[in-house]
Order: sequence, then structure tokens, then C-alpha cells
Amino acid sequence: MKDELEFRWMTMSDIDAVLAVEQESFSVPWKRVAFENELTVNQFAKYLLLLKNEEVIGYCGLWLIMDEAHVTNIAILPKLRGQKLGEQLMKKVLEFAEDAGARTVTLEVRVSNDIARSLYKKLGFLEGGIRKNYYTDNQEDALVMWVELR
Repeated sequence: MKDELEFRWMTMSDIDAVLAVEQESFSVPWKRVAFENELTVNQFAKYLLLLKNEEVIGYCGLWLIMDEAHVTNIAILPKLRGQKLGEQLMKKVLEFAEDAGARTVTLEVRVSNDIARSLYKKLGFLEGGIRKNYYTDNQEDALVMWVELR
């Protein structure tokens, strides 16, 4: 059977699957209530899922506010990393942001996360400022990155 990749928007029924990816991916994962609030309260939030053979294997959160978009989080199941799935997911998110009228996209990334930083640079992101002690698990700094869309 050929692996079939699919992108679609997250719904409330996807939270358990997204939490599984989240918990495998981050030392301080978001809690269920955070995703519930993103889907029901935050009018600016959209979450794009990446599915492989109908299983959620990754997701990316985006806040779209007027002509600016902000990536809140992105994750691919650890066992499937290194297959350019995160790149495909980010490209789809950037495409959506541009189609929705965003002129810029920003995100924060751990200063130590060379793999993610390399991907973002490949996609045209530039390095901006530093957010000191941004990550609560170890007080690591975050690098702010941004890209201008066409």
C-alpha cells in the first residue's frame, strides 16, 4: 500500500491525535484545554494537520491577524522526522497564510534547534531578535524568525 499524505484543518475530534504528537515532540507539551481554546475561543487560530494513511502524524498552528501570521507550534512524530514532512507542512501553511492575505509570517524557535532553524532559512525566513529565557522548561532563549510573503 502506498503511503498517502493528506492535509486538512483540525477539528475538536482531532485533539487526542494532536495531543499524542505533541506529547512525543515536546518536553513541555500543550494541554488539551490549550487546543480546545485555540479551536473554540481564539478566532485567529487555524491548525493544519498532516495525515499519513489517515493517521495524524503532524500539525502546525497559525494565528492570522490582519496581514500578519504567526506560527504557534509545529510538530511531526519523532519516528517520521527526516523525511521532509515538516517542510511540506510549513509550505502548505505559508501558502494558506499568503492566500488569506498575510504579508509576513513570524515564529519563535529554540536557539539550539539547528534542524528547525535550517528548515526555516530554507523557506526564506530571516533571523530577527532574541526572546530571552523564552522556554519555561530550561529558560532557553528563542530566536524570532520572519518571512515576507509575495
